[in-house]
Amino acid sequence: MDTTSQDAWDKRVDVCSVGQVRRIAAMLDLQSFQLDVGDPLPFGWHFFLLGGATRRSELRLDGFPGFGVPLPNLGLPRLLLGGRRVECQGALRIGSTVLRMSRIAKVKEKATPAGRLAIIDIENRLEEVDGPALIQETQTYLLLEATTGETSKPSEKSAIEAEFTKVVTPDDTLLFQYSALGFNTHKIHLDRAYARDVEGLPDLVVNGGLATLLVTEAVRVDLGAKTSAITTRHVAPLYSDREMTIALDRSDQGWSARVYDDTHVLAATMELTCE
Repeated sequence: MDTTSQDAWDKRVDVCSVGQVRRIAAMLDLQSFQLDVGDPLPFGWHFFLLGGATRRSELRLDGFPGFGVPLPNLGLPRLLLGGRRVECQGALRIGSTVLRMSRIAKVKEKATPAGRLAIIDIENRLEEVDGPALIQETQTYLLLEATTGETSKPSEKSAIEAEFTKVVTPDDTLLFQYSALGFNTHKIHLDRAYARDVEGLPDLVVNGGLATLLVTEAVRVDLGAKTSAITTRHVAPLYSDREMTIALDRSDQGWSARVYDDTHVLAATMELTCE
């Protein structure tokens, strides 16, 4: 089944709070006092404005709150981020009032050899109420059947060669801070027993958005480039307290990124458009 939502956008007004922005800087181990009202919000830092305000009694069993809109109940208990596309037309200003609009754009169900699968696209728009800045983001999620044992892992390993590489190790504290700032209560990022016993995973999973943020920060801070758009595809999980390697090569649009786990298995690919 392939359906496209005709529902109206869910609209909410929020503030690009200097307090929240400074907490993101602290999470990234940056000097937070250098950011103030009126300054442009760095690319990718808008994630806290997409947090869902889902009541605790209405959360999915896996704790996922949704991002602005509730996900349909399709009888598929597992959820994974498949990818996202972000386009930025002018940076939001810290302290500005922001109109946030969200909707489920598409739901596609299909049968696979591994069982039923649903692909859901969530569209988000962030607009400054009194300014020209606009961020458009589409997130793609996969809904899967319950696992019957330890989740299989791709075995193909790669030799990592790139113009620029950086190794980082997201730990439990970083996962907690990122999840808290985005109000994301998905248990695979916070509850080790759930991740292992229910999802069949070896450890807590690094948020896909956090992995993306670490890549865009490497481009911004280490390479001095300004990103205006990014497309990501997640193909394997990254786990807490294990090294991840960011590999970057120049492209016609800006930079191409590959993210590898601690065993050099490819976990994500990203295409960044830079000014």
